[in-house]
Amino acid sequence: MMPFPISEATPVRFAGPLPDACDVVVIGGGVIGVMTAWNLAERGLRVTLCEKGRIAGEQSSRNWGWIRQQGRDFGELPIMMESLRHWKSLSQEFGEALGFRQEGVMYLARTEAEMAGFEAWRAEARSFGVDTEMQSAGQVAERIAGAATPWKGGLFTASDARAEPWVAVPLLAEGAQARGAVIVENCAVRALDIAGGRVTGVVTEQGRIACDQVVLAGGAWSALFARAHGVAIPQLSVRATVMATEPLPQVFAGNAADDAFAFRRRADGGYTLAPGAAHDFFIGPDAFRNFGLYLPVLKKDFRSTKFHPAAPSHYPDAWGTPRRWAADATSPFERMRVLNPEPSARIVADVCQSFAACFPHLGAPKLKAAWAGMIDTMPDVVPVVDRVAALPGLVLATGMSGHGFGIGPGFGRVIADLVAGNDTGHDLHRFRLTRFTDGSKIAPGPSL
Repeated sequence: MMPFPISEATPVRFAGPLPDACDVVVIGGGVIGVMTAWNLAERGLRVTLCEKGRIAGEQSSRNWGWIRQQGRDFGELPIMMESLRHWKSLSQEFGEALGFRQEGVMYLARTEAEMAGFEAWRAEARSFGVDTEMQSAGQVAERIAGAATPWKGGLFTASDARAEPWVAVPLLAEGAQARGAVIVENCAVRALDIAGGRVTGVVTEQGRIACDQVVLAGGAWSALFARAHGVAIPQLSVRATVMATEPLPQVFAGNAADDAFAFRRRADGGYTLAPGAAHDFFIGPDAFRNFGLYLPVLKKDFRSTKFHPAAPSHYPDAWGTPRRWAADATSPFERMRVLNPEPSARIVADVCQSFAACFPHLGAPKLKAAWAGMIDTMPDVVPVVDRVAALPGLVLATGMSGHGFGIGPGFGRVIADLVAGNDTGHDLHRFRLTRFTDGSKIAPGPSL
């Protein structure tokens, strides 16, 4: 099978040069960091994006490629609807290369209880103006050709879309650079430079950058970086396994999922496959530190998680990963340039078996690739997008909980306006950092 297309061996495409000073430094070259840099540059701010490895090397290229409004937390939904509008505009700028296709998302129900959950979400989503519709078993059968699974029905949003992640995000980085953002790969930010209790710059492995504001969009690495500066983010990471098939006859043009597996049509004629819910979790110090906060979501979704006693060396929450380091010494971010987890062989086998059982006329899918990524998640499965009151100049944009690719352009615009002091246009109360310390009840988002 082919190796994952972005790795530490991938040639550097964005080499700076690193400036002595700018207005804003963005830490992390995933879709959130890239689109934040894009929007900051459009506002005339001098912005530098530092990426320890490669643009989109981690979860932003390893996700399913879905661009969905359906099933979103209602705090996210307005931003996601805006994001879809941005994706349409981006597809006009970049053309077919993004792989953007608006062919819908279908959630499939095996039980009446799942149908009831879909209907409850749809009923509340109607007030937002989303074009989501319930589907009968017959309507599902008309949309998805040759399926043997006896689905009770489904939830369908025709305006939802997809794109090709490992192609799209580097293209978006080129767009940010063309607008004036400086992007530097292979450049880990080791520490914030703090004076008088506020951010005055960053120290990178290539040197110091003076700046007034920093956006931390480090994905699975954000909590490790923040804690070294006294900022506690109760973020953990789960391993998600994904695979790509060789070309197959089309059974559905859009994206679909039930509780066993998910699939979407790819530009190359194959399908991206993934488990409907299963993932792996590596236990580390942060898991013990944040256990109480995660109890609500664990009770809701415990059986879909396989627990492992320790992460591989140098992972963000591995037992041996340093929690403190000197700014003039090699940091954990340089020891692991690109977080490239091994996919779960068990999950690969289960998903292929489920796909073959559902589509017996296709048989067992031949895979061209399998990979995994580490998803940064939060106790309530919604992100943190907020200023850090205790450390002026630091803005958090992390914990996207597997929802970042689709919502990236929308959140990039929101974060840029937050940094610039403009009206963000959305209520960000749901995403505040203090919700984990102010006595608020942890309210997990929809598990759809």
